[in-house]
Amino acid sequence: MKKIGFLSFGHWTPSPQSQVRTAADALLQSIELAVAAEELGADGAYFRVHHFARQLGSPFPLLAAVGARTKKIEIGTAVIDMRYENPLYMAEDAGAADVIATGRLQLGISRGSPEQVIDGWRYFGYAPREGETAADMARQHAEVFLGVLDGHGFAQPNPRPMFANPPGLLRVEPHSEGLRERIWWGSSSNATSVWAAKQGMYLQSSTLKDDESGEPLHVQQRKQIEAYRAAWKEAGHTREPRVSVSRSIFALVDDRDRAYFGHDTRSEDQVGNIDANTRAIFGRSYAGEPDALVKLLAGDEAIAAADTLLLTVPNQLGVEYNAHAINSILKFVAPALGWR
Repeated sequence: MKKIGFLSFGHWTPSPQSQVRTAADALLQSIELAVAAEELGADGAYFRVHHFARQLGSPFPLLAAVGARTKKIEIGTAVIDMRYENPLYMAEDAGAADVIATGRLQLGISRGSPEQVIDGWRYFGYAPREGETAADMARQHAEVFLGVLDGHGFAQPNPRPMFANPPGLLRVEPHSEGLRERIWWGSSSNATSVWAAKQGMYLQSSTLKDDESGEPLHVQQRKQIEAYRAAWKEAGHTREPRVSVSRSIFALVDDRDRAYFGHDTRSEDQVGNIDANTRAIFGRSYAGEPDALVKLLAGDEAIAAADTLLLTVPNQLGVEYNAHAINSILKFVAPALGWR
């Protein structure tokens, strides 16, 4: 395991029990947590994107703000739902955020997950072509996005422009060199991980995956990672592939930890249907004293196979507690698992 970051869903709710009661709280605390994580030595700050929800819906202003406040930490998403995205506008936003962050963006994109509303992408002006699915549309949007990030000109210039143009066909600006090689695909199945490898995208596998064999999540993910790396090699890419997995992991080192997460010490994977056609497996949480956690996590085959671990954080508990939770993993657990 080479890198450890955090993953925040950015939940907010107007409840007196929450430290994050407004959208402003969620956004500003996300920035502060990224700053704190960098100071603690974490490698990444990642954010989940959900539309029509009291969560983080528009990632690029947040990513740009984090980029302006930090210097070294990777800044990413896990994931952006491509069913909702205009690929060219997204390329402009991503290019601008990556320039501000001096080339530190790691953008996770995907088909998306079950939503708060029915076919929410239709309200954004998108619909699959006849005979195709929303998942097909998401992959088409992704392919256009990747093509635009290559930086080649494609638009015919106006012969009487308002401002002087460079020679040749024009591209969207700003173009950030190298961003195309820092795009990840959030995959819930072996088949889409193989597709991502062929496209030259890195792989993100979360705590929710299609149940394709009935085995524990970590075993299914390890096999998914193996299929991805085999497809990457077969595609002939020359750079090394990257793979992240996300986990809910809490080291119980003080009374707050035990009060919040002491009940998770016997957590197990859960299996169920996330829609009419998809049986899924949702991964267990890990909580325990640091020595016990090390033993448990050493048996997680997906963590062992991946190079990046994303710690899902309970953001509604506030910046101070989440920084403490991240630091406990970095200080008491991660070194025994091979981090640094």
